[in-house]
Amino acid sequence: MKTSALFLTALLGLSATAPAFAQTTGSVKIGVLLPSSGVYAQLGEEGFKGLSLYLDSVGNKVAGKTIQLVREDEGADPAVALSKANKMISSDKVDLMAGVVLTPSAYALSSVVEKANVPLVVFNAAGNALTRERKNPYVFRVSGNAWQYSNPFGRYVASKVSKNTFLIAADYAFGKESVADFKASYAAAGGKVAGEVYTPLGSTDFSPYLARIAAARPAAVYAVLSGADAVLFMKQFAQFGLNKSVKLAVFGDMTDEKFIGAVGDSAVGYLSALPWAYDLPNDANRAFISAYRAKYKEAPGVFAQRGWDTARVIVEALKRTKGNVSNKPALLGALRSVSFPSPRGTFRFDSVTQNVINPVYVREVARTPDGLVNRLVTTLGTYKDPGK
Repeated sequence: MKTSALFLTALLGLSATAPAFAQTTGSVKIGVLLPSSGVYAQLGEEGFKGLSLYLDSVGNKVAGKTIQLVREDEGADPAVALSKANKMISSDKVDLMAGVVLTPSAYALSSVVEKANVPLVVFNAAGNALTRERKNPYVFRVSGNAWQYSNPFGRYVASKVSKNTFLIAADYAFGKESVADFKASYAAAGGKVAGEVYTPLGSTDFSPYLARIAAARPAAVYAVLSGADAVLFMKQFAQFGLNKSVKLAVFGDMTDEKFIGAVGDSAVGYLSALPWAYDLPNDANRAFISAYRAKYKEAPGVFAQRGWDTARVIVEALKRTKGNVSNKPALLGALRSVSFPSPRGTFRFDSVTQNVINPVYVREVARTPDGLVNRLVTTLGTYKDPGK
């Protein structure tokens, strides 16, 4: 345990030989907006685990200041998220905000944080417009966007998996954008769409959609679902016997380690694309997984990894400003220029969009001594969002 702790300390750049920060007093208050109820509650809980785990690793301090978290439940309604954000800004007087799972919530918050001069580090919400036509200097995104996840994967599926694929996604902005981005590169590579359907958030029965998939006889299904919807779909996909004849190739959040654990071995062999895989062979990933398993006694998934990176983005920026959060141009500049070794690879933002530049990996669900995890199949390249 002592060796592991020293290794993690060295990796995070906190060794005794590191330059001392200018010591200041007081605290930095971070408003954390993540769902703790509703269809995406598990995403929020995993994100918070990863975020708090990284902050624990630095003693919940940066540049002599204590990091204080104020957490609110994002829920699944943008109006609720907006109300909670306004409360954290006006009543709690937070210095920065972090979190947000749902794209509609992020869209609602974008102009609010800009007006309030409170930087928002987005943990998950991946709708394209957030860092395109809705972009502003106060919004930074750690996760990536629909195009980065789906467009490179469309080409891969057409060339390596199936030329006849059925498309299914949640009926909201991110789901529709993901399908459109996948379809553009899939069709350009010679793929044919066997069918296309959109499902309500919080669906309780996917059997009508699965019947349509079965009738279409595709060789593969590309799906964009998450949270409880993802778990139920994958369970019913196997119950229909479709996993025996149809390849499931999906948006990577769908096969998160926490979800496939609930689905079981029928998920083995499912393909996905994402900027992180459990077995990526880098020191930052090994340190993250070791720290997570030591505290929570189980394998982490991508939501915990995003929470870890979200916290580190904030900490690295505050190091640059020596804990000063009142000089907004300096704080925004520090956030924009953050770069560090992440579990996913080198982390950095595109200075134009403030969206992360992501490696994209194809992963496959496998049974391992650590349980069901997403193993690396291949690397598709490194991508920034081409939209401006």
